[in-house]
Amino acid sequence: MLTDDIEVTQELTELEQIMRSRFANRFYLDREVDPEVITGILDSARYAGTGANVQPWRVYVTAGQAKATLTDALSRAHQTSSNEHSSEYRYLPDPLPEPFNSRRREFGSIFFGSLGIAHDDIAARAANTARNCRFFDAPIGLIFTIDRRLEKGSWLDLGMFIQNIMLAAKARGLDTCTQEFLSRYHAVIRANLPLAAEELVVCSMAVGFGDPDWEKRRPQMPKAPVEEFASFHGF
Repeated sequence: MLTDDIEVTQELTELEQIMRSRFANRFYLDREVDPEVITGILDSARYAGTGANVQPWRVYVTAGQAKATLTDALSRAHQTSSNEHSSEYRYLPDPLPEPFNSRRREFGSIFFGSLGIAHDDIAARAANTARNCRFFDAPIGLIFTIDRRLEKGSWLDLGMFIQNIMLAAKARGLDTCTQEFLSRYHAVIRANLPLAAEELVVCSMAVGFGDPDWEKRRPQMPKAPVEEFASFHGF
C-alpha cells in the first residue's frame, strides 16, 4: 500500500520485468559475445534522455587481445602500485551519512557472505576486489568517459545512457556489472586506449553471459519500499 492509500495493481510490463531481473553480475561464462550484439545495444542506448541533446557520453568497447592487454596492465598496476592511483572524482563522501552507510555495510555483509568470505578475511576480500581488473572475466569490457568541462547535469545524462545499456543487454540475455573501481586507474586506461586529454574516466562495465549457477545462488539485495523514498501529493 502506497502513501495516501494508492495501491499498485498493474501487472508488470516486459520492460519492468527486465528492470527487476537486472543485477550486478560478477561471474561470467567463457563465451564470446557477437560484436553486432554490442553495436545493437549501443545503437538503442544512444536514445537516452540528454539535456539540450548534448549527448555527453563516450564509450570504449574492448574485447579479445585489446581487452587482454588492458586487463594485464590494470592487474599489474593494482598488484604493484595501487597506492599511486586514485580516481579523478569522488564517488561517495567520507564519512558516508545514514542511511546510506548502513546500506553499504549491509551490501558487504550479504555479498561477501554469499561467497563464504568472512568479514575479517582481508586476503580473500582483496582477491575478489582484484577481479575488477579482469572485468570479472567477462568477454567484453566497456570504459565510459565524459568531457571534464561539463557539469553535473551531463553526468545525469551519462547515467541514463549507462542504464539503457544495462537494460538492453539484459533484454538480449546478457548480464552486466558497472565498476567505479577502475576509474582510479585512469592513467593505465589512457595508456592503452586513445582517450583525449579532456576525457575523464567515469567507470567501466563488464558485459557477457552470466554464470547460471551463480544466478541461482546469488542473494537478492534489499531495496527500500516506495513509501520510504517517495511521497504523493494531490491524489
